[in-house]
Amino acid sequence: MQTRNGGGYIHMMYTNNYVIVAIFLGLGIFLPIAALTIGKWLRPSKPIDEKYTTYESGNEPVGEGQIRFNIRYYLYALMFVIFDVETVFLYPWAVAFNQLGLFALIEMCIFVALLAIGLIYAWKKKVLRWTSV
Repeated sequence: MQTRNGGGYIHMMYTNNYVIVAIFLGLGIFLPIAALTIGKWLRPSKPIDEKYTTYESGNEPVGEGQIRFNIRYYLYALMFVIFDVETVFLYPWAVAFNQLGLFALIEMCIFVALLAIGLIYAWKKKVLRWTSV
């Protein structure tokens, strides 16, 4: 790809971009491994059985360490995360509303309509109903 009229410069520029990406990739792999290795060398290691027990506010653990939670907890948490994260997208739009124009208003109306459809769907499937079971 090198030509007499400056093609060598372009080739070199692309090569430099790949070198920079390779350096960051190498650092991204090397630095966490180095930090974990150095941490393993520096921290004290005195394994005893008490360290492997479950800590419950200074009390001896009673019963099973793992219990089953009702699926409703997860459904509520998932619904909260979905709607909470999606509403975060409204803030940048509201800040730049004057510069965006009518097209962005229509897009945001579609976005909010999709959120409303999702909420209605969850409501119809009785995901939001909380019973004491």
